[in-house]
Amino acid sequence: MIIALLGCSSTIESGVEQIKSLRPNVVFLDISSDDHYFFELLSTLEFNLPKLIFISSDITNALVAFKYNSVDFIIKPITFNSIIKSIYKSIKLLEMERIYQEQKIKVINSINSSAPNVDYVAISSVDKIELIQMKDIIFCQADGKYTNFHLTDGRKVMSCRNLGEYNTILDSNYFFRIHHSYIINLRHIGKISKKDGYFCELSNRVTLPIAKRRQDDFNKFIKLKE
Repeated sequence: MIIALLGCSSTIESGVEQIKSLRPNVVFLDISSDDHYFFELLSTLEFNLPKLIFISSDITNALVAFKYNSVDFIIKPITFNSIIKSIYKSIKLLEMERIYQEQKIKVINSINSSAPNVDYVAISSVDKIELIQMKDIIFCQADGKYTNFHLTDGRKVMSCRNLGEYNTILDSNYFFRIHHSYIINLRHIGKISKKDGYFCELSNRVTLPIAKRRQDDFNKFIKLKE
């Protein structure tokens, strides 16, 4: 099988929530041209958007499909061949994007390996490669196969690489993985709380848990910096 049906919805709100939680590669969309609310909600998502395939009995909705960069437009009545063709187009596009991402990662690896002791890190986001100073990173957060960088200027930059890869790239003198989902920058720790667990409060007022099995190593890590 090349596809699996992850979910379906008859309402815009429920559909967007499913996209957030399930993160499908492709979404078949049967809505009217007046349903701009769906696209407003979709634009708030902070990860690579799924490929859209429009389904409609009204050929004029093809203009809407074109406006929102739809992979394909299927006119009703739906046929088996039209579905297969649309899926094939989506797979080819996803494959092209995967190759492009791999090329970007090679560039990033080259940058990071050529100067391992510099004070910046190369981050491949959705549409560009950014060089970000490590001192400006407050913490990194795992988000499935992606990583979110929370920065001192309030921005959140998403990388196409997973958190484990950055655990070996970031400066080990200042960055520590306190949890399966978080790497923090020691320079931005405000205080550490031991009430009802072990937590660290960061300079942006975000409080993150320190995993129990990492607490001893974290204490040793702090003492090395005192």
